[in-house]
Amino acid sequence: MSRLTPDQVLATPAGELAALQSEALFQLKNDAADLLSAAKAIVEHLERALDMKYADRAHALRMAAGKDTGVVHFDDGRVRVTADLPKRVEWDQKRLAEIVRRIAEGGEDPAEYVETAYRVSETKFNAWPESLKSAFAPARTLKTGKPGFRLALLEE
Repeated sequence: MSRLTPDQVLATPAGELAALQSEALFQLKNDAADLLSAAKAIVEHLERALDMKYADRAHALRMAAGKDTGVVHFDDGRVRVTADLPKRVEWDQKRLAEIVRRIAEGGEDPAEYVETAYRVSETKFNAWPESLKSAFAPARTLKTGKPGFRLALLEE
């Protein structure tokens, strides 16, 4: 079988692809991974170029608007540029825990101010004795992710 182009792969029903020999599927999967890797590298390279071209202008517009982050729009010739610098806030977990403790000690409900999420490491959970696991098990729901398959050619 000759190699399929990406357009041919997309035009082929998944059931027909599934009927191909394992070696052909291996090659198609590797070809797709190579294309994806190249596309990601191209996008990253272009993003660096856009940053070099427009970052200073976008920064100046944000400063003129009195903001450090967010979206600004400007025109470059016939192209409308929308520059977004998202805000990413991180909170010091130890300090928040101390603040929550002080709020509770003051008689107020910390839930009015702070969202709390609890997590249990799956590795730790699996290492616990059954007596401890059984106490936590009703709060645990197992969900699965998207299945994945790696293919490797065996040496002859």
